Amino acid sequence: MKEKLKKLFAYYDPYRRLFYSDMFFAILGAGVTLVIPLIIRYITDTVVYYEPTRAKQAVLSLGLALVGLIVLEIFCNFYIAYYGHIMGAKMEADMRKDIFGHYQKLTFAFYDNQKVGHLLSRITSDLFDISELLHHGPEDLVISVIKIIGSFVILMTVNVRLALIMFAFIPVMVIFAFYFNGKMKTAFVHNREKIADINSQIEDSLAGIRVVKSFANENEEMKKFKAGNDNFVNAKKVSYKYMGIYNSGLGAMTTLVMVAVIVSGVGMMFSGSVRLTDLITFLLYINNFTDPVKKLVSFTEQFQNGYSGFGRFLEILAIAPDIADKPDAVYLEDVEGNIEFKDVSFHYEDTAEQVLSSINLKVRAGEYIALVGPSGVGKTTLCSLIPRFYEVTAGSICIDGMDIRDIRLESLRNHIGIVQQDVYLFAGTIMDNIRYGRPDASDEEVVRAAKRANAHEFIMSFPDGYDADIGQRGVKLSGGQKQRLSIARVFLKNPPVLIFDEATSALDNESEQVVQKSLESLAKNRTTFVIAHRLTTIRNAEKILVLTEDGIAEQGTHEELLKKKGIYESLYHIR
Repeated sequence: MKEKLKKLFAYYDPYRRLFYSDMFFAILGAGVTLVIPLIIRYITDTVVYYEPTRAKQAVLSLGLALVGLIVLEIFCNFYIAYYGHIMGAKMEADMRKDIFGHYQKLTFAFYDNQKVGHLLSRITSDLFDISELLHHGPEDLVISVIKIIGSFVILMTVNVRLALIMFAFIPVMVIFAFYFNGKMKTAFVHNREKIADINSQIEDSLAGIRVVKSFANENEEMKKFKAGNDNFVNAKKVSYKYMGIYNSGLGAMTTLVMVAVIVSGVGMMFSGSVRLTDLITFLLYINNFTDPVKKLVSFTEQFQNGYSGFGRFLEILAIAPDIADKPDAVYLEDVEGNIEFKDVSFHYEDTAEQVLSSINLKVRAGEYIALVGPSGVGKTTLCSLIPRFYEVTAGSICIDGMDIRDIRLESLRNHIGIVQQDVYLFAGTIMDNIRYGRPDASDEEVVRAAKRANAHEFIMSFPDGYDADIGQRGVKLSGGQKQRLSIARVFLKNPPVLIFDEATSALDNESEQVVQKSLESLAKNRTTFVIAHRLTTIRNAEKILVLTEDGIAEQGTHEELLKKKGIYESLYHIR
């Protein structure tokens, strides 16, 4: 816990001046609330016995002083509410930057086992709760401590017996609070898990809304949502039950304090040990006694939410990327594109079953290689090892004789272009999506890349041309149009190594021909790996590799493999 709190407090460092000023005005505001009842006591205990003229002047002066203190209290409350929240928002932004930056570093192996909704909740609701804790937590604690201790010291000087009676309730409140704090902490952690499940289910349902509607399964989605929503409500019921007991219990104790002070004070007045002005003073300070209790109630809820959220935040930051740069990793320069697999084996981290086993392969710079074979034999996995989306389990992969593990990831991936079957386009314009291939490219370079990808003509058919909005994930475009934009991206990137992962398998024949022409244009003079679903598209490949569960079973040109009458020949005639 000590280490976790140390990391939490580290986020205050850039905003120390803001934090200290916030705490200063919090302390000043708390002090003002302690002084005001003392002035009122002075008026009722002393000023009222002055002769009329002097009393009138004193009341006027003290009245102006009270107004001044109230104005000061208003300013203090405004400062801690406005600037304190700004500080919290800035710290929240810093945390969001840290966790989003960490998300960018984590590899495919991490995302293979995560739900987007869970990751999203860590960067939204969790961080908001943390920022509320970082802002309100310290000031609420300081204000509460000042008011409770200040009230105790002042009231002890007024009447010791009555003060002890009043503050005898504090130990009971503390024990009560500690017990239900533990109960609420467990409940709030459970709430976080349930809301993350709901976020994940909503994201999944909305992302697949076209599938949902095509099967008319809206009711099924509502059933799934209702189940998750009901679980969340049930979890909330538990936390609200403990919160209700906590709040009502403390509220009842606050009322008991007032009753105890009035009953005891009146009894002491009869015996002459307490004056009426002293009793009035005690009643005025009850607000200074109950207000901290309310703040502590609020702090308890914030602490449970914020601290459990910060724990989840640290859990993500503690996940080290399983693929990272070596300290002495270098940048690639003057890449030719010679690639060699040396006795490469691979299996996913959650299973010992080998996906690839002892693969040996040499690909010359500029060579066009096609990978074919049944589903599940590791074609996509083999290509994913080249940009180090996954790390080889054994063996090594070299580019121009250099082990890719000795190359900086950014540099390695900047020299590899990938065109996938499932094209991902970001919400925004066509221009923005093509420029994603090289963010610093000029408009003219973007247009040139689109023309080379045979995309310029259809782009200009839109009223807004390159500024046309394509919708979420390019929903306003056809499959062939989306694919050509992805090819234009790679043209703009201009890498020496290409990977086509079944880039035309989801297209109709007409679109396939246009896209295939674009792909062939892109592949000229580049080392190219093509994962082929339709074998008719790879007849011109310089080398075709036939993968099976046992590795590379056959290799050669289209004609050579047909003459062998082996696996490739069977696959070719089936398809």
